[in-house]
Amino acid sequence: MERAEAGEINSNECENESRKKKMSEEFEANIMDSLVDMPFATVDIQDDCRITDEPQINLKRSQENEWIKSDQVKKRKKKQKDYQPNYFLSIPITNKEIIKGIKMVQNAIIQQDERLAKAMVSDGSFHITLLVMQLLNEDEVNIGIDALLELKPFIEELLQGKHLTLPFQGIGTFGNQVGFVKLAEGDHINSLLEIAETANRTFQEKGILAGDSRSFKPHLTFMKLSKSPWLRKNGVKKIDPDLYEKFISHRFGEEILYRIDLCSMLKKKQSNGYYHCESSIVIGEKNGGEPDDAELVRLSKRLVENAVLKAVQQYLEETQNKNKPGEGSSVKTEAADRNGNDNENNRK
Repeated sequence: MERAEAGEINSNECENESRKKKMSEEFEANIMDSLVDMPFATVDIQDDCRITDEPQINLKRSQENEWIKSDQVKKRKKKQKDYQPNYFLSIPITNKEIIKGIKMVQNAIIQQDERLAKAMVSDGSFHITLLVMQLLNEDEVNIGIDALLELKPFIEELLQGKHLTLPFQGIGTFGNQVGFVKLAEGDHINSLLEIAETANRTFQEKGILAGDSRSFKPHLTFMKLSKSPWLRKNGVKKIDPDLYEKFISHRFGEEILYRIDLCSMLKKKQSNGYYHCESSIVIGEKNGGEPDDAELVRLSKRLVENAVLKAVQQYLEETQNKNKPGEGSSVKTEAADRNGNDNENNRK
């Protein structure tokens, strides 16, 4: 077997190196072509996705990325752990028929067990919770208000000028701890679910922690044992179904969706018992334009103010007329002249 000469070995090695380099360049070009079709093709691929001859730099970058991801996951977990909702979107219940029916249920339960009076929700607080969220400062409250305002055109487009009527029928509980009036089955539930999902998405897109792990189930709470820890200490650990048995299929009435409020769970309630409200959106007109309670109060105040203003103006006009040296003075002069003449005639 003949031994290859040194010149031939060097020539073969050069050809092999040239072939390897060419294959490497073709491989890199193929990768670049495939990356261009990806959604992030607008990024400078040559800088960010290039195959490099410096694996140590890639390793360092990879470690840094892992640290960043790990830090982000930790922050997200901490945020979720600290998540305590303190605000909510509320649909207020204002139909007097519904409120009257709920008061009947509450009174019937209290007559059977007086201790449960402490678990009852006041009638001014009746509402449907659409979404819960955490707003930690004034800036986040303002962001929440903006998100609420963005919901209005979506809801009006969804309803297409029609009213969303919410019929209530029957009683239910959550784990025998919370008593609520049920929302009757129907297409209105799908509309309400769509509104709730859009609200959740709108708030989260603005960086607000919103929603909870439970699926959305619209309901009207009228009692909850957690309102009074004293109850559990005294042996009341659940709501007995027998207490509300005769109302199990009761029709409470219908509420028309006309307003959604951004309310605080913690701030002092209003004088009428309803929650502190940061902002509201009005959907269409309530009952064909019938004014709500707040509008009636404003109207009454305006009427009183107008009446007072009119009385004051009348008083000022009368006072000014008395002080004028016109008719009042001439009348007094004529009266004095008559008195003088009479006295003179009497002396004659």
